[in-house]
Amino acid sequence: METEVQRFYKGKTLFVTGGTGFLGKVIIEKILRATDPKHIYFLVRSKKNEDVNARFVKWMNQPIFESLLKKKPKALQLMKPIAGDCLEPDLGISDSDRKMLEKEVQIVIHGAATVRFTEPMHIALAINTRATRLMLQLARKMHHLEAFVQISTAYSNCVIDNIGEEFYPHHLTCSADKVLHLKETLSAELLDKMTPALLGKYPNTYSYTKALAEQVIQEEAGDLPVCIFRPAIIYANYKEPSSGWIDNPFGLVALVYGIAYGVLHLLLANMKAQAILLPGDYCANLAVVSAWETAKKAARARPSAMKGSNSKLTIYNFAPSRTNSLLWNDFRNKGMQADKLQPITKMIWYPFVHVTNCPWLFRLGCIFYHYVPGFLYDIVLRLRGEKPRLVHTYRKAHENLKALHFFNKKSFWFRTDNTEALWEHMSPEDRQGFNFDMKSLDWDDYFQTIWSGMRLCLFKEPPTQAFLAEGKRIQFRYYVLHRICQLLIVSAVAYVIWLLFNIWQ
Repeated sequence: METEVQRFYKGKTLFVTGGTGFLGKVIIEKILRATDPKHIYFLVRSKKNEDVNARFVKWMNQPIFESLLKKKPKALQLMKPIAGDCLEPDLGISDSDRKMLEKEVQIVIHGAATVRFTEPMHIALAINTRATRLMLQLARKMHHLEAFVQISTAYSNCVIDNIGEEFYPHHLTCSADKVLHLKETLSAELLDKMTPALLGKYPNTYSYTKALAEQVIQEEAGDLPVCIFRPAIIYANYKEPSSGWIDNPFGLVALVYGIAYGVLHLLLANMKAQAILLPGDYCANLAVVSAWETAKKAARARPSAMKGSNSKLTIYNFAPSRTNSLLWNDFRNKGMQADKLQPITKMIWYPFVHVTNCPWLFRLGCIFYHYVPGFLYDIVLRLRGEKPRLVHTYRKAHENLKALHFFNKKSFWFRTDNTEALWEHMSPEDRQGFNFDMKSLDWDDYFQTIWSGMRLCLFKEPPTQAFLAEGKRIQFRYYVLHRICQLLIVSAVAYVIWLLFNIWQ
């Protein structure tokens, strides 16, 4: 028997941007597996050595679709790539494709974004802000539009600590319209030089341009059936389509990658701050359901709605429940425990990690924790005729840690009234099929469950007994070496202190 959400998507045509990214793939896979749409068009840009068709073929062969194809072998035939690029005028979509989208599409999920914190301002503005305006303009011409989901970020308003499900345009240094005008009239070089002045209190171009995109929605959505979905930090999938699936080796995942390899041993973070993490499949479920709810609200409001009014626009903050929260210390401990139980075979040293919230102490500690062993390791690589790489890797990791520190040095709190109300509106069947209830999430089970999948996705190591046994053997060997090194270091320090004491006497 079909649920309300399934009935809504049945026979519908969707247009998805960001479908080649992590969350986009999870959303598309969920819609194809759990519902029966007519078509899903999704924006695909060509790359230097790959055209759109080549990328599409590569996209279809990814592991995330394995369980889908077992259940529905022809499901990916519903996918239709649309050549385009958010950096291009009019999104780089051809006139014929544009007319087709305008004629057929009923649901839009706009998730295309650059998530790099250090992205140059002119690029971040084009992809994150201008593309949102262009998508709204395209949506306005769609004859049968029922819902438009703008995927933003919970940190689009990170200049404050307590974030509600509302707009905060007063935190911007100037309006989105003015900034986009600057982008069109100034050179890329000059605009990038203006970055500090434009950012104001925002920590990076990502959160700033996503905040601008929200203002574009606020000012220009008008009578369109639009909602904004603000997920926090998206981590590995909990259960769907497979536990631990993730293909986004950036940000927080890159740190987990480095720790498991035995490379990264010192972090910059506040262990008492809230870790605002979300399972990827929960995020996809909420994005899918929010389109259904948006269409339902628009249908109810349509008879009495006044043209130009966006009073029905709803924002969905998505973050861990305050009654079931997670500290960064919990994240570290649970992650390290999972890694000890299922260690990887490719580690280069025993995985351990220490943490400080003091920037100057972090810089000092990096010399001894990272640069000294990294320099020695690179010498060994040179002697073996290989290219040195560890010191360079540490430099990149340290930049990543400094960029993330803004978000983990303190706790952010998110009001989620609309998200909780949406959960209450759902039928028991839809709650089971599209679960995003963070109040009932078992964090211990989550971390224990996902690590096997993450080992396979990130390290290409299947959770077989042979790999696990080999991993534990290598882990024990490095543990013994680690303890020997600690003993030698402590002995050397004690000897130096003893010498100094004798000299002083």
